[in-house]
Amino acid sequence: MNGKIAGIIAVALFSGSALVVSAQTKTTHKKVRTVTGCLQKTDDANEYKLITAAGATWEVKSDSLKLGDHVGHTVTLTGAVSHPDMHGAKEDVKSEAKEHGMATNSKEHGHLTATGMKMVSESCKP
Repeated sequence: MNGKIAGIIAVALFSGSALVVSAQTKTTHKKVRTVTGCLQKTDDANEYKLITAAGATWEVKSDSLKLGDHVGHTVTLTGAVSHPDMHGAKEDVKSEAKEHGMATNSKEHGHLTATGMKMVSESCKP
């Protein structure tokens, strides 16, 4: 009987760790992300906001890029996600809630330290 219980526990632990590994490969769990959207200025002197076509919002800062030169432009930014594991877990919960009809605003929101930028358009598409 003890062997049977130990076997069940081992299978449960293995299954749980397999789910964690597969979850870590999700886009929302990546440490480095590339996002495209409209760059806007915030009230903070060193922070910007990027809004994607899907409605996701990213609070963006950079020590190496001149983001201010591209306010009102559509840009593609690459950078490090702040606290990627927590960000991914939060987005997973929002996604799960949306699937069950419990989320009214399940758009992605995160913080990004941009290290690369590519200009897409000199305007933001409505």
